[in-house]
Amino acid sequence: MVAHALVSLAPRHGWQSCRPPSPQAADEQIQRTGGVSIPPTNTQAFSCIPPADTFASDVDVLVIGAGPTGLGAAKRLHQINDPSWMIVDSSDIPGGLASTDITPEGFLYDVGGHVIFSHYKYFDDCIDEALPNESDWYQHQRISYVRYKGQWVPYPFQNNISMLPKEDQVEALEGMIDAAMEARVANTKPKDFDEWIMRNVGEGIANQFMRPYNYKVWAVPTTKMQCQWLGERVAAPNLKLVTKNVVLNKAAGNWGPNATFRFPAEGGTGNIWINVAKTLPKEKCRFGDHGRVQAVDADNKRVLLGDGTTVNYQKLISTMAVDSLCEAMRNEELKEMTKGLFYSTTHVIGVGIRGSRPERIGDKCWLYFPEDNCPFYRATIFSNYSPNNQPQADKKLKTMQLADGSKPSSAEEKEGPYWSIMLEVSESSMKPVDNEKLLQDSIQGLVNTEMLQPGDEIVSTYHRRFDHGYPTPSLEREGVLKQLLPRLYDQDILSRGRFGSWRYEVGNQDHSFMLGVEAADHVINGAAELTLNYPDFVNTRVNSERRLVDGAQYFKSLKGIRSEDKPLRPKS
Repeated sequence: MVAHALVSLAPRHGWQSCRPPSPQAADEQIQRTGGVSIPPTNTQAFSCIPPADTFASDVDVLVIGAGPTGLGAAKRLHQINDPSWMIVDSSDIPGGLASTDITPEGFLYDVGGHVIFSHYKYFDDCIDEALPNESDWYQHQRISYVRYKGQWVPYPFQNNISMLPKEDQVEALEGMIDAAMEARVANTKPKDFDEWIMRNVGEGIANQFMRPYNYKVWAVPTTKMQCQWLGERVAAPNLKLVTKNVVLNKAAGNWGPNATFRFPAEGGTGNIWINVAKTLPKEKCRFGDHGRVQAVDADNKRVLLGDGTTVNYQKLISTMAVDSLCEAMRNEELKEMTKGLFYSTTHVIGVGIRGSRPERIGDKCWLYFPEDNCPFYRATIFSNYSPNNQPQADKKLKTMQLADGSKPSSAEEKEGPYWSIMLEVSESSMKPVDNEKLLQDSIQGLVNTEMLQPGDEIVSTYHRRFDHGYPTPSLEREGVLKQLLPRLYDQDILSRGRFGSWRYEVGNQDHSFMLGVEAADHVINGAAELTLNYPDFVNTRVNSERRLVDGAQYFKSLKGIRSEDKPLRPKS
């Protein structure tokens, strides 16, 4: 576990384009690139790489990054047991953007809102192997709401307009009826996310929730996003059912793939990936500074690591952000290409509170905030996921401040019980954030939304900024990826993962893991990468072709990794 009281780095706005990281963001850069620290650009490309026969090791497949995607690739390569391989990461602790931090006071926070639900039997097999006991998990029913005009509306908002004030119900229904009538005669696909919203839910819900909420999440207007990524991410409302619920004053039931989920009993989400990594042979894992990538020489198929050693490879599976990969390659043409990819920055904020969990919070899991009375777009009651996500009640802690910002009446340490809230805030050049004030603004937002009372005692705070938070499904994205990923592939580099392949629609933990698994299978014998190329297909079925036990024999290489014949070219 990595200890952090406050991690707040100099802001860098990602919407304009992908650029090399600033020196101020070095620690953050290493965290989010899957173990890569980019040295200053050198006009003599790769002059820092020693001769190939100096401190070199040879592997058939090198995996960069030990987040879910990298660990998925390594797990599959280990299972197949055919080519030689190695996995490297600059962090001593695996997990990447699915890791967990702990404050000095003993509060745990995932580095973002992560829960476990799955589309893949192989993913289930692997995490069950890592945490095999029933006592390793808590099972949860999602209890999720949208905060709207001082009340809690069950999620998804568009299915529960029966819970809105009457005038808002009328506005929402009128918009939905207009949208349904226009959709009947539409003969073209929506040109962007905003047009998709208007066609599916109409202007009422667009203005009440969809536009303001998505701006808070993505930090860009919905008119600058494409809509091919949506799939199961957004619930399309059933007009008849919504109307029926309005008349009967009923709420709709749970919707979506994460209506039920599980969470580790100990150590947060990061504990899953720490234990997955433990199933890999130690001699093939280089974590820490000696796994930090300094440069990638694609022409000669070698990588320079932080301790000065080089690794020669035949195939490279990179899970670092693809813009950082191109920077590490010193390839000016590819670097220029990545400037057409956009992303938003994410701030994760944690607040630990003394006292019993209040009745107004109850069993809520995560909550959505479209309005501008708070900077965060989502709040997770992290203490509800596991009683071990906060200190035990007998631990004595000082009160840092009251929720209204005033000083406590006593500096004496006192016992609990304790509970906690985790918040997420987006940032971009179109949605700047005051980094210095964000923590206090967020606490005030908790008071404004009645999540906290002014006199609540805050005993711990956490703030960490992730430069690459969300890969934006921008209008330009597919045009860039259709050129960039095949260009890398032609150099025997498979760039995969949340920011490696830049597809948010397959960016959950199960997707990310399987992007690595399928990349490994593709490298070995050209197996199709369904998750990368057909997101809607894998998201609408139970994917059971691969299994951890007796599941590798069909994927062994027929020709061997060093064959001159490349595997099948990815779908363009």
